[in-house]
Amino acid sequence: MASDIPKYDAPSPRTVLGLRENLPQFMLLVAVNALVGGTLGQERTVLPLLAAQEFHLDQYTGGLTYILAFGLSKAVTNYFAGTLSDRYGRRPVLVAGWLVAVPVPILLIAGPSWSWIVAANVLLGISQGLTWSTAVIMKMDLVGSKQRGLAMGFNEAAGYLGVAGTALATGYLATAYGLRPAPFLLGAAFIALGLGLTVLAVKETHHHAKTEAARHVATQSGAHASLTTGQVFTLTSFKDRSLSAASQAGLVNNLNDGLAWGLFPVLFAGAGLNLGQIGILAAAYPAAWGLAQLVTGAASDRGGRKWFITAGMLVQSVALGIFAYDFGPWLAAAIILGLGTALVYPTLLAAIGDVAHPIWRARSVGVYRLWRDGGFAVGALLSGVLADLYGIPAAVAVVAAITAASGAVVAVRMRNNDHLRDASTS
Repeated sequence: MASDIPKYDAPSPRTVLGLRENLPQFMLLVAVNALVGGTLGQERTVLPLLAAQEFHLDQYTGGLTYILAFGLSKAVTNYFAGTLSDRYGRRPVLVAGWLVAVPVPILLIAGPSWSWIVAANVLLGISQGLTWSTAVIMKMDLVGSKQRGLAMGFNEAAGYLGVAGTALATGYLATAYGLRPAPFLLGAAFIALGLGLTVLAVKETHHHAKTEAARHVATQSGAHASLTTGQVFTLTSFKDRSLSAASQAGLVNNLNDGLAWGLFPVLFAGAGLNLGQIGILAAAYPAAWGLAQLVTGAASDRGGRKWFITAGMLVQSVALGIFAYDFGPWLAAAIILGLGTALVYPTLLAAIGDVAHPIWRARSVGVYRLWRDGGFAVGALLSGVLADLYGIPAAVAVVAAITAASGAVVAVRMRNNDHLRDASTS
């Protein structure tokens, strides 16, 4: 329906695309996304241990309910974040995401029952869906198509280095001061700073997307400007070979991340590691993931998306296999898992941007992130049930096999040169 398509005014002739041309605002958004990652990182080390030690949730499935709640709420919010940012602009959605996060540390600190922790993760998922999705969209708006992989590498590196640094810091805070409240005070500070920066300094980028749209040529016959939201969903999820391959790979990537988030700290604690050591291991995975994305995102602009994604899924599968069958080199396995994820994460986002028309790119990113972060929920359920029935090693082995199969789907289904055709239109 025509009413389903946002109306675009003519772009300003003064609007210029490119990383160098928009560097101050781009780097501000990088800093904001690091804070977004920090609000998530406050949970990575502490919450699985809080479930076991303070709330006495013995079964893995029960302990993973917070990841299920987070994954479902974030996945659904991702979808609406793209539509809302097309309709009302990017900046208001980013501000709303920070406001939703304000009660999260309070619930985590004061929650007398596990239901409070689950409620906090529903709010955290909504906040992450609004803030992280919008940060992705805004950076795509600013840089145009030629440096899209580089932009996504910086965005995801900032976010996951924020996750890693906070996971490490909260491990030490928990060791020194206990599981509550000290680790979650750090998250509260990140939320206050992120909201302040967004309100005072972040500028709207929607007009940059309009500028790109004015000279964009669709790379595929079905990817023209006038698609409805329903058509964008179908194209991204199922019809377009590259978009659908990216969507399933994103889901599987976060399926194994959900397993790592929920079960690895329990695995490490069961082996006798202390909170500081668990914090190091919990941080090593997102740290390797974050740092390597500074290279892999830009490299995919030159080398193409398909084989980076395929290789990354296979590397993740190998790393998970090490966790499943050899309980010695955990630090090496965590780093390998992070490197594999770094090959995949920014490249998938860039692959979506290669095909999506600027007019509905935000909605396509939202659909992709709906599927991708739905992987948290699938991973929490699947790994929790398998761990309850057969133990953590069996759960990790099954997820490793699924990850390898996902890489094979990308190798068969995704086109190899979308990024080249897209760059030629800028």
